[in-house]
Amino acid sequence: MKTRLKIGVSACFFYPDPQRSAFAPKTLQYLEQSMAHWVMSGGALPVMIPSPVGDTARGDVCFEDYAQWLDGLVMHGGADVWPGSYGETPLQEDWSGDRLRDEYDQALVKAFVAAGKPVFGICRGLQLINVAFGGTLFQDIPTQKPEALVHRNEAVYDQNFHALKIVPKTRLDALLTGASSYQINSVHHQGIKDLAPGFVVEAHCPQDGMIEAIRYVGGTGRDWVAAVQWHPEFRQAGQDVLDDTPLLTDFLNAAEAARLA
Repeated sequence: MKTRLKIGVSACFFYPDPQRSAFAPKTLQYLEQSMAHWVMSGGALPVMIPSPVGDTARGDVCFEDYAQWLDGLVMHGGADVWPGSYGETPLQEDWSGDRLRDEYDQALVKAFVAAGKPVFGICRGLQLINVAFGGTLFQDIPTQKPEALVHRNEAVYDQNFHALKIVPKTRLDALLTGASSYQINSVHHQGIKDLAPGFVVEAHCPQDGMIEAIRYVGGTGRDWVAAVQWHPEFRQAGQDVLDDTPLLTDFLNAAEAARLA
């Protein structure tokens, strides 16, 4: 029987909420069902990676232990990135993001890259990866790039779509050549402003140029890091949207290669 790949998934954080008595004293770390099912659709086992720090931390388990045990890492979507992570002050309090999760996510990326394991980012994951490698973000696209499309529509959430333009001769171009649709969902109000050194843009929104996919090309052959701004895990059967199964397959192939290295 073939041994299944074990893929780490970064956790979403839910902090103590005094308005909900059951959760008032508790910090929750969780994994969205759609993300777990997306990883499982490729035959891999998703493993949520808990933070080893916090008020209840015990023992000496660390991120490096997970990076050695697991075969790859998927960076989950979720809260805004704290502007301080890329040297800026929040323009509005609502855009302050989640500093603790940023520290957790950046430590995860560092551990998996150091271990030679592939890292794939989704939405916030793309933004966090860009910041972790030295890039910056638009804190709020409508404010800082008012000519842009509406990339986040609260009324329709993941049913907000726009076209995708893939950069020719990139890895993404090779993976998605011949796709029947290049429509993608769009559920974000932040995005890449300055691309991190060592990365290339693999796709953008044709209407406003917002970066939609990036890949690291600045390291050795084992430095496999890529990310997309949309949510492939939100794709539903029958939708006229991009079938990005090849992205998952490519990531899992990289995880298998890292396992055998």
